[in-house]
Amino acid sequence: MKRIVILTGSDLRHTFFRKYIAKESNIEVVASFCEGMERCMPSVVEKEADNVLRKIHLTAREQSERDFFGSFVENVTDNSNPVSLNRGEINSQRCIDRIIEIGPDLLIAYGCSLVKDPLINAFKGSFLNVHLGLSPYYRGSGTNYWPLVNGEPEYVGATFMYINAGIDTGEIIHQIRARFVWGDMPVCIGNRLIIEMAKVYRDIIVNFERLKKMKQFKEHTTEKYYEKKDFSEKSVETLYKNFKEGLMEKYIYEERERCNKASIIINPAIGAY
Repeated sequence: MKRIVILTGSDLRHTFFRKYIAKESNIEVVASFCEGMERCMPSVVEKEADNVLRKIHLTAREQSERDFFGSFVENVTDNSNPVSLNRGEINSQRCIDRIIEIGPDLLIAYGCSLVKDPLINAFKGSFLNVHLGLSPYYRGSGTNYWPLVNGEPEYVGATFMYINAGIDTGEIIHQIRARFVWGDMPVCIGNRLIIEMAKVYRDIIVNFERLKKMKQFKEHTTEKYYEKKDFSEKSVETLYKNFKEGLMEKYIYEERERCNKASIIINPAIGAY
């Protein structure tokens, strides 16, 4: 039985994640520290001018989350022991002291604020994070959004890593790519990936002692870095133009060739996606 603490957010996808992990019989979620939605993307965009396309996209994303996760969240017993925090409070001394007092086998992060050194140092080697994106190719914010804007679906995926003080720069444990189907739209791709991510994260937790130390990417690997401020009306326009012009259908035909040019790390303890 693995005793874990989860650090996460409060969106529906985060609630789905912690409840899904907590229902695993080999995992005990001692506590889930859930940061609030202050400074979330919809609230930031709402205050900006010229925001019509971004608001439409974010509204569609919220509806898709309800479609994918709503029923599960409503009907599955919550064994994740949630504790509500303000955004950024995960690095408070009070929170750090509480987590250290609990003494979990593993500390698991998904969707929380950037964690700082005191907590990282306290759980070095047993602190895991998932980055929704394929590092080091795409780092920062919106790392499964920008590959679709740039016409590169092969870089949509999830990266499981040991956390460090950088942004998506920890030692990679395992990676998965997103699955695409004919007629896909951006919000569906992301939420389907979150479900698969949760399944793989569960397997990584249960099989933690069997994980292999993996050879990392070379330092010169091409990478793109985006921040929240890069999310623009033009990018949303380009995203949906790409889909209208058949990005998904073209990718499905070219998938093997494209993926061969964008290698990922697959831990033998977990296996290929």
